[in-house]
Formats: sequence, C-alpha cells, structure tokens
Amino acid sequence: MTENKSATLYRMVLPDHTCPFGVRAKQLLETAGFEVDDQILRSREEVEAFKEEQGVETTPQIFIDGERIGGSDDLERYLETA
Repeated sequence: MTENKSATLYRMVLPDHTCPFGVRAKQLLETAGFEVDDQILRSREEVEAFKEEQGVETTPQIFIDGERIGGSDDLERYLETA
C-alpha cells in the first residue's frame, strides 16, 4: 500500500452558500491522512454540469485512486472499513 494517500474532492462553494457536506468531507479526508485535491464548483452551472457529467444527483463527490466513493456519508462508511 502506498504511503501517500490522495483523494479528489468536488464540492460546491457558491458566493452565497458553502455546502456543509463538502466541508465535512474535506475534514474527514484530512483527518484520515489524505492529501486532498480540492475541486471547487463555484456556480450553479458548474455544479449542474458536474452532476450531469458524472451521473450523480448530489455534491460533494469524492474519488480515491480514480474510483468514485460517493458523497460525505459514503466517504464516512469507506473510511470506517479502510
């Protein structure tokens, strides 16, 4: 297993709203020792385009080793079994 753990996090940070689930996911990843590639979706248009492209209904979305883990609840379950 590799020493350097990295994850990509796509989360919504709009001018008038920061998604609390995205903040939670980032904290969970950092606490678990992951280096986080924090991809910020800055507009509703970016959020909707990302969701359509990925075939998902919600953000945040977390990817570890190129595999989509899911949202923050999915991440929590993943980290409990990792």
